[in-house]
Amino acid sequence: MAPPSKYSPEFREEAVQIALRSSKTISEVARELELNSETLRGWVKKYQKQQEPAPDAELTVNERARLKELERRNRELEMENSFLKKKVCHERGRLLAVVE
Repeated sequence: MAPPSKYSPEFREEAVQIALRSSKTISEVARELELNSETLRGWVKKYQKQQEPAPDAELTVNERARLKELERRNRELEMENSFLKKKVCHERGRLLAVVE
């Protein structure tokens, strides 16, 4: 059995939040907090894993709305792309006719 941690859960949580919000590397943050960088890295990984949604979790209302908007935008861009391809082919055809 592992010995009890010398770091409180509150300290761990704060250290993880500092590491995630900082523009510094985990090693730099760990050095400032006088921690082993692998210890802090482990805490960060554990926190991130806990924050991941379950693979079979339903989408939230906001996520559904975002997905719907992205699908609409994707269709719009596909149509624009198709139009531009046709336009380029048409213009190339006219250019070839002029050159010949």
